[in-house]
Amino acid sequence: MNKALQTQSFSFLTGEPDTYSTTLNPGNIMQKIKILFLCTGNSCRSQMAEGWARFLKNDIIEPYSAGTEIHGMNPHAVSVMKEAGVDITSQHSKNVDEVMSIDFDVVITVCDSARENCPFFPGKAKRIHAGFDDPPRLAQSIDDPEKKLDCYRKVRDEIRDFVAQLQDVLQTV
Repeated sequence: MNKALQTQSFSFLTGEPDTYSTTLNPGNIMQKIKILFLCTGNSCRSQMAEGWARFLKNDIIEPYSAGTEIHGMNPHAVSVMKEAGVDITSQHSKNVDEVMSIDFDVVITVCDSARENCPFFPGKAKRIHAGFDDPPRLAQSIDDPEKKLDCYRKVRDEIRDFVAQLQDVLQTV
């Protein structure tokens, strides 16, 4: 592995001058940061995070999502993301084993269970925990369909705000 890759910094996210791009890429082509958003079932929160990262930060982030289990795509998550203008229908629920061969820069757990059961990622991957409420759990005792969706919207917006501020978060790791 290239020594420059091992000592990679994320300073290019802030617009500060650095040697990252020129060290790795003589043509000065910026490499995207590979980020895995990890959750339990890869059905809702991690899918939303991947969708927001593609939508808001596609120029600097190569996002992935996976789960410690596979629960399938949550239709309410797909629906509320579509309301916000983000189409996640091309994404699919996958187990973390399916992405273990990818050399991630950052692994972000988005639920406590994933944080506790997060597998070891070889290499340079930094781990960050950003816990979000589980929309299905928030909505389980609500009968009104629109109020159920409000639970998903709340978490969707919290995840959007987190992804929008990801540069700041990455500077602290």
